[in-house]
Amino acid sequence: MDSPQKPRICISVCEPTVAALQRAITAAAHVCDLIEVRLDCLDPAELKAGTGLITKFLQSVSGEFILTFRPSREGGQRELDDEKRQSFWSDAIFSNSLFDVELDLAEKFNSSETSTALPIDWRRTICSHHDFRGVPSKLDQIYDHMAATPARILKIALMANDAIDCLPVFKLLERAREEGREMIAIAMGTAGIATRILGPSRGGYLTYASLETESATAPGQIAAQELREVYRFETIDRQTTIFGLMGFPILHSVSPDMHNAALAAAGTNAVYIPFEVQDASAFLKRMIHPRTRELVWPMRGLSVTAPHKFAVMDGLDWIDSAARQIGAVNTIVVQHDALHGYNTDAAGFIYPLLAVCGDLRGARCAVIGAGGSASAALYSLREAGAAAAIFSRNVREAEKLGQRFGVASLALEDACFEGFDVVVNATPAGTLGRFVNETPATAFQLRGARLAYDLVYNPTETRFLREAREAGGETLGGLAMLVTQAKEQFKLWTGEASQEKVMYEAAARRLSVR
Repeated sequence: MDSPQKPRICISVCEPTVAALQRAITAAAHVCDLIEVRLDCLDPAELKAGTGLITKFLQSVSGEFILTFRPSREGGQRELDDEKRQSFWSDAIFSNSLFDVELDLAEKFNSSETSTALPIDWRRTICSHHDFRGVPSKLDQIYDHMAATPARILKIALMANDAIDCLPVFKLLERAREEGREMIAIAMGTAGIATRILGPSRGGYLTYASLETESATAPGQIAAQELREVYRFETIDRQTTIFGLMGFPILHSVSPDMHNAALAAAGTNAVYIPFEVQDASAFLKRMIHPRTRELVWPMRGLSVTAPHKFAVMDGLDWIDSAARQIGAVNTIVVQHDALHGYNTDAAGFIYPLLAVCGDLRGARCAVIGAGGSASAALYSLREAGAAAAIFSRNVREAEKLGQRFGVASLALEDACFEGFDVVVNATPAGTLGRFVNETPATAFQLRGARLAYDLVYNPTETRFLREAREAGGETLGGLAMLVTQAKEQFKLWTGEASQEKVMYEAAARRLSVR
């Protein structure tokens, strides 16, 4: 049966002192349904002296709590042997709380071979198991062992190294739902985010969140405010249409902000989720394609970003002519029982450029890069009648791309862009992270070029754009392209015009706080 309650958010708080713990609980109480109090995070002296204070404080705060005293091998903050854990729960006097007890200890308390009785109510007990290495090979057996205890709620948290590792978690939730068991199942890590967003809608008892992004207590936790405001977590049900982003990495992307804002503005029961994917073929086969996927869910489309724009093409049933010429797909539409591929990067690239430059026929354009974005740019420039050339450090790839589009390919090293109307950065140089201080061209190289167009959008102010302004040229950032290509994706998925202004504002808002 389906979970009778609305999707619930549990904020996990982890602090070293009783005073800090009280402040965190007070702050969390305003924005969540339950609070997990990580008592293993307290300094040992604080825990010993402050147990009474914590008990009194929790009784004074309205709401439901989950108390946890977790050993480091299962994600706790310090080493705890069995004797310390057993002694802690034997002395526990907390009320109005659920108790998270690890499987090994729950089995010990439940064993007929020991005279030790669990001092807390099994009806308020969560029996948990955590694996920070990956998906356990005997996951079903672990579930069986947990189900054999008297614990009311079962909890399994495993580390996802690829989005396909979410599959066993969703299958566990389905099994528990069919058996009438209350269960929490989470795939940790960035690759497991889908389970945090969709878990309760598929029967999960709750999802864990952090108070702030910086205060996450487990890999992949999302801030409670983001769950509610970006993903509209509390409105998700089993009928909610699912769209998503597949790439590696994906945390830098603002696509979830844009598309979820557009879906909300359109009043659509749908959600857009990031999927961190390493094996594109397995992901499409096992989770996306209607004929082979192992999950029953209303998946309707995907954005595709690096490094999968080429790799996904082999797994599609039909590819648009423009995408075939470009040699890359950035949009997948689930069409009945087939997958259709498109490329909206081309439109996203050219429309902002035309708005600035007007007619591009005969314009001299330099494209720096030899990947999927460069290919989309060359296709669009050719269609617009521009005279393009490609520059790259990877001479072999540049030659291949140049031959495909009939343009000259030149080495980027010591290149001079004087006399070019447009110089395009289609490389990752300047992207937030390890490339942020890089630029494919210096002010000296850009002197005499009219316009520098950077396809990087995060950050909005890149070194490439600064170098271009120093050289005296005009600049165009990548945010306009990002929004335009997203708008075209939205139209392909839904058949409706997107809220372009809403998308732009959502992207700009997220970028301004990073």
